Amino acid sequence: MKRYCQTLKLKDNEELISSYISVHENVWPEVRQGMKQVGILDMQIYIHENLLFMIVDTVDDFDWEKDMSRLARLPRQAEWEKHVARFQDVEESASSKEKWVLMDKIFELEK
Repeated sequence: MKRYCQTLKLKDNEELISSYISVHENVWPEVRQGMKQVGILDMQIYIHENLLFMIVDTVDDFDWEKDMSRLARLPRQAEWEKHVARFQDVEESASSKEKWVLMDKIFELEK
């Protein structure tokens, strides 16, 4: 299993943040299916104020660039990105890659 961690800022607006949380309580089935189809095993998003932290667990042979590009072309994925962009502190036309900042691991307790 591979793990990727990313951050993204939402617009600093309590009403929009609340709506963003609600939207993620009802992620479209096609979006969930697409994630699984490309090898995403689990995805979790945490929030602190307007900062999101996302953990993505994938299959061992997952290639971030290739598989996320493939995901972007699956049914309703682009529509989903546009749908959630209104809450995010990014250009509405930005791709997922342009929105989320991939983080580097600097510490692990057990190896």
